[in-house]
Amino acid sequence: MEKNKNKVTFQGNPVTLLGKETKVNDKAVDFKVLNNNLESVKLSDFDGKVKILSLFPSIDTGVCSKQNHVFNEKAANLSKDIVILAISNDLPFALKRFCGAEGIDNLITLSDHKDLDFSSKYGFLIEELRLIARGVIVIDKNNIVKYVEYVPEIGEEPDYESAINAAKSLV
Repeated sequence: MEKNKNKVTFQGNPVTLLGKETKVNDKAVDFKVLNNNLESVKLSDFDGKVKILSLFPSIDTGVCSKQNHVFNEKAANLSKDIVILAISNDLPFALKRFCGAEGIDNLITLSDHKDLDFSSKYGFLIEELRLIARGVIVIDKNNIVKYVEYVPEIGEEPDYESAINAAKSLV
């Protein structure tokens, strides 16, 4: 599998990202993940909407929890033409438990654990950990990538405002 050239660290140590690097103006390729009920979901299921992909390593860490809370709060005030897909390699059961316990109801949490289809196609798969690197991708209604952030240090938060503003500008 191709290695991504992005320089990303985890606790200060470099990690290897597998898959083709996602860049602005790329055509967003379809991928398959699982929802919290173990049902297959594809990117194409959201055709006609602006899609914010909120990417994170594990729901059971503080920064990942905060990322989901922040995007859940922001999602409440967005146009119905924008959907936020929160994707990790967590098991669907863990995502469902977290969302239920934490009142996360404005995001769609999805698991790439089974096939690594999203993370390998979009260049977010951390080879050493089999986790998704932290980042955000915004895809327009025509499935063109309009914003990409690979967070350089996985333990840090993404730039929420830039991602939200990029999505709002596409509606």
